[in-house]
Amino acid sequence: MSEAPVTDTDRTPERDATDDIVLSVRDLAVHFPIKAGIFFDRQIGAVKAVDGVDLDVPRGRTFGLVGESGCGKSTLGRAVLRLIEPTAGTVTFDGVDISSLGAEELRRARRRMQMVFQDPLASLNPRQSVETIITEPLRAHGIGYDKKTKVREVLDLVGLPASAAARYPHEFSGGQRQRIGIARAVALEPELVIADEPVSALDVSIQAQVINLLEELQERLGLTYVVIAHDLAVVRHISEEIAVMYLGGIVEQSDSETLYERPMHPYTKALMSAVPVPDPVIEESRERILLSGDLPSPANPPTGCRFHTRCPFRQETRCDDERPALVEVEPGHRVACHYASDILSGQIKPRDADVMLTVHRRA
Repeated sequence: MSEAPVTDTDRTPERDATDDIVLSVRDLAVHFPIKAGIFFDRQIGAVKAVDGVDLDVPRGRTFGLVGESGCGKSTLGRAVLRLIEPTAGTVTFDGVDISSLGAEELRRARRRMQMVFQDPLASLNPRQSVETIITEPLRAHGIGYDKKTKVREVLDLVGLPASAAARYPHEFSGGQRQRIGIARAVALEPELVIADEPVSALDVSIQAQVINLLEELQERLGLTYVVIAHDLAVVRHISEEIAVMYLGGIVEQSDSETLYERPMHPYTKALMSAVPVPDPVIEESRERILLSGDLPSPANPPTGCRFHTRCPFRQETRCDDERPALVEVEPGHRVACHYASDILSGQIKPRDADVMLTVHRRA
């Protein structure tokens, strides 16, 4: 027997369609307490996984979030959906402040916001068949459906045969399991999908298939994506807008082409210089930026600019004691660096000659 259809009261309020910002994050912070004590726990510090993040995601677009491991990008994605409770800040989805919703209101709002997790096997219940995995969200939200028809439609969307419905996650390859995870996410027909490293656990050939699938689903269903990844090539291919994270904060944000062709933050420059170029002549002659030191601990982040302990352009003033705000340096291009314009123009050179390495063309 089909269940009762969803009513208007089960939906969160909607904004005017003319407003194209579907997700807005302001000053978001996620701090994990560090506790100690034998008889009574007391907080002695905090791991500042996310610290003061602002971002806007346009409707129907793909927003990429990149950074090295430990920078807080996955925590940010989970905090947006309140899978992890934020310590401070606001998350506004389609005009509704998600961070202030009660449990029942949040449950209803999550129908419109879904997540694709990094590890497809760990995110799927091994005791449930694919049919149960896909229909469970529908039952949880009280959405009426014809089981066989709905499962067949969703499996067809992600390129899996109808016969897959009776099988279990361990019977599939990694790429197929990720397709099942995507099928579960789109079964509710959400507006926003946060994809946390959706292809990092897959072979290169399978990565391309999953990325193409995500793009096809976006075109057919009008989805908005937030794609979290450390693979810069993947993010460049799929994203229109990209933000670069470092130690809990966004250091640079721009459209995809501008960010890759004209990076302005020293950390972004270092990331881009590490991306291999499929042209041996260019690859052997281009400039590389080598960073010294390790990523500082988020439990004890540096004062001032978080990147100043590794920055080759570090200056004696401001860098050590004043945290730069993310400001628009050029139209549509925001950078959190006191000296971004001076570095770009060449007025400020790297401090240490051994930090900048030029790979010369072989004779």
